[in-house]
Amino acid sequence: MAIRILLVDDHPLVRDGLRARLEAVPEFDVVAEAGSAAEALEAARLHAPGLVLMDINMRGTNGIEATAAFRAQFPAIAVLILSMHDKQEYVAQAMQAGARGYVLKDAPGKDIVVAIETVMSGGIYYSAALAQQLTRPASQDEQLTGREQQVLRHIANGESNKQIARALDLSVRTVETHRLNIKRKLGIEGQAELIKYAVEHASEL
Repeated sequence: MAIRILLVDDHPLVRDGLRARLEAVPEFDVVAEAGSAAEALEAARLHAPGLVLMDINMRGTNGIEATAAFRAQFPAIAVLILSMHDKQEYVAQAMQAGARGYVLKDAPGKDIVVAIETVMSGGIYYSAALAQQLTRPASQDEQLTGREQQVLRHIANGESNKQIARALDLSVRTVETHRLNIKRKLGIEGQAELIKYAVEHASEL
């Protein structure tokens, strides 16, 4: 029985290329396309795909939010992320939202085929480059120092840079530098994500 696929990407040319690549595989059937999360959910209702190939960057609701919506509304439909983003935070957010795999857009064409087959067989799939990142232990240089762990503990308590500086007898500039280094080592971009990480991992610090 053919695997029914819904393509979700806000670039028509990208969808055209994906459709051509996937329809060259006899057991794949691209039943619908969508350029937004709303269109994707409506297409799922109309066409009952078995798998959604989902981009992350889209206008309005992004692909990670759309994945969470699919998990809530169509739990039987598998979502496979196809994205240019290779940062671990994107992978983690996508998997937490309910994605069953994550493939990079610059991966070889056969990777998408293998990913779809793996996911539809009940497995989880990551592009080779991502799998190496996820399984590679952090080097000594990339582990947080004792001082950075102290700063992270204070961040988890909701303290400002000034409060942390006073508590640790540091300058505010030094605290800011520690924050930047922590975000770089953890692959975190925004302040909200840093606070969330600190709170979630406070017991480990």
